[in-house]
Amino acid sequence: MAQSTETTDWVSRFADEVVAESERRAAPDKPRVVVASGLSPSGPIHLGNLREVMTPHLVADEIRRRGHEVRHLISWDDYDRYRKVPAGVPGVDETWAEHIGKPLTSVPAPKGSPHANWAEHFKAAMTASLAEMGVEFDGISQTAQYTSGVYREQILHAMKHRRDIDAILDQYRTKKAPAKKSQKPVDEAELEAAEGSGAAAEDDGGSGSAGYFPYKPYCGNCEKDLTTVTAYDDDSTELTYACTACGFSETVRLSEFNRGKLVWKVDWPMRWAYEGVVFEPSGVDHSSPGSSFQVGGQIVGIFGGEQPIGPMYAFVGISGMAKMSSSKGGVPTPSDALRIMEPQLLRWLYARRRPNQSFKIAFDQEIQRLYDEWDRLDAKVADGSALPADAAAHARAVGTAAGELPRTPRPLPYRTLASVADITAGHEDQALRILGELDPANPIAALDQARPRYDKAEAWINTHVPADQRTVVRAEPDAELLKSLDEPSRQSLRLLLDGLADHWSLDGLTHHVYGVPKVQAGFPADATPKELPPEIKTAQRTFFALLYHLLVGRDTGPRLPTLLLAVGQDRVRTLLGE
Repeated sequence: MAQSTETTDWVSRFADEVVAESERRAAPDKPRVVVASGLSPSGPIHLGNLREVMTPHLVADEIRRRGHEVRHLISWDDYDRYRKVPAGVPGVDETWAEHIGKPLTSVPAPKGSPHANWAEHFKAAMTASLAEMGVEFDGISQTAQYTSGVYREQILHAMKHRRDIDAILDQYRTKKAPAKKSQKPVDEAELEAAEGSGAAAEDDGGSGSAGYFPYKPYCGNCEKDLTTVTAYDDDSTELTYACTACGFSETVRLSEFNRGKLVWKVDWPMRWAYEGVVFEPSGVDHSSPGSSFQVGGQIVGIFGGEQPIGPMYAFVGISGMAKMSSSKGGVPTPSDALRIMEPQLLRWLYARRRPNQSFKIAFDQEIQRLYDEWDRLDAKVADGSALPADAAAHARAVGTAAGELPRTPRPLPYRTLASVADITAGHEDQALRILGELDPANPIAALDQARPRYDKAEAWINTHVPADQRTVVRAEPDAELLKSLDEPSRQSLRLLLDGLADHWSLDGLTHHVYGVPKVQAGFPADATPKELPPEIKTAQRTFFALLYHLLVGRDTGPRLPTLLLAVGQDRVRTLLGE
């Protein structure tokens, strides 16, 4: 089998460990390698949750590339209790609070949703995003698992060994984790992203007057989990519970009863053993002392399994959320990110950083810099000059073991596309005219050649750039400003206009616009910064500010070469007073 040649890439290192661990644990009735993720569709599944999926996905994909059989499970924790009504979800109001305590699959979907219930509504958006990103997985509904009796033997086993489980949990019940310093989230929405799914805060079953029980029924009357087990008989499996929400009580035979689940700190290690999971990362909320991952490492032995290997993954932050139309009451989801960036870029952001390194996903102007960095890496990979670890991250971003993801045929700079989309305001014929003039020697013949990157840039302009920062070209020349110009300013405009036709391309105008202040000061247009006095930079800034005022009425705007192409030669000449 092919072996990875990359030794500095975190994905390869984890793949080495997982393959070795799988071979040590190998069982005839299990797939050779099993990695896992868990997602709770309790609300919008955000970009922090995506790290729960991307970390094992990247490792699983590397293992597939080596020729091994691997299964990536995504456990949909849709049988978890509905904990709270998330703010800002369209079609949801305060009446949803009456469903708190029910399984997520028993809660109605938001108004207007085509999906059967709350969990399916939020699973659907995540599933679509993962498909766009090329993430291959086997999804498991925990509602289906529990209500069909798949875990019956495991539940009975846990109840039989409840005292052993209670003894393990009791080691941690009075211990408090030491305070940790953490990155301060920049706003309330990022704080929500840092909280995790909330499962880590679920109780461990606790001990009542009848003793400790690691199982919680959902009420047969109100469907809520506000129940207390009051009696259980190991031989007959008869279980009696009472509901504190509605007062309902009943006695059932647990060997035939499918309306309840193991408490979280028992449920998770039970599934590790049941599925034979070898690798699963965990968030900060699950990894502190006494938390579910640590405790699960002891409880899993009761089920005859072993704890998976896997890292704790760090916080994923967001830049530019204050400008986001979706920031009220929620954090961005993978689908929000994929509206403004290609899946390759989003994959790269997760692939290039080790799981324990935090990073930010940009929804503000920073996205243009990220795209510039990505395009430079793309060029380095093409010419063979990329560092090995960077080349490995790039390869993991552009495709999987199944093949490359669809790409934009002509990946023009994102900032250029954003400027064109900004200036043309949805007029595709105008956008195509401008894009066709960027490189006259190899013009774009159809807008589809620049898609989907163009569409992503247009979506970013329309949804994340405030109206007061959008570009509006002047309808008429600023006669008052033109009249007030001194002779050096008039001369600079004349130099620009005289060379406009000869430099009418993106590269040509870039050279020309930057060259005007140099020529005006007596230097060659192609003089390098080292050959120029510092005051030339000041002259360039002054010249650029004048052009922006005359063209769009502001001090700044899109890159001037792109702006000039967008406005067109004739209109540029008119607005600059020719």
